[in-house]
Amino acid sequence: MRVTSKGQVTIPRDLRELAGIEPNSEVIFTIEDGKLVVSPKKEGQQGVERERLQAFMHALDAMEGTGDQTIDADALMTMTRDR
Repeated sequence: MRVTSKGQVTIPRDLRELAGIEPNSEVIFTIEDGKLVVSPKKEGQQGVERERLQAFMHALDAMEGTGDQTIDADALMTMTRDR
């Protein structure tokens, strides 16, 4: 499959049917284990997604200001490689 300049791709009919993606329905994109996952949006799922986003934002807020500003990118890469 080829991605257009607008980031669009056509999902083959067989895959849409297997995944339960209906014409004109909404889908949700997530990243799981480094893979892009497309799934049909289900009724009531919006609340769950909103909770996940709020939990993520809370985690980011908790980490704010905890980094060591004196470490440059090269030093950070050296520290995190080969772990």
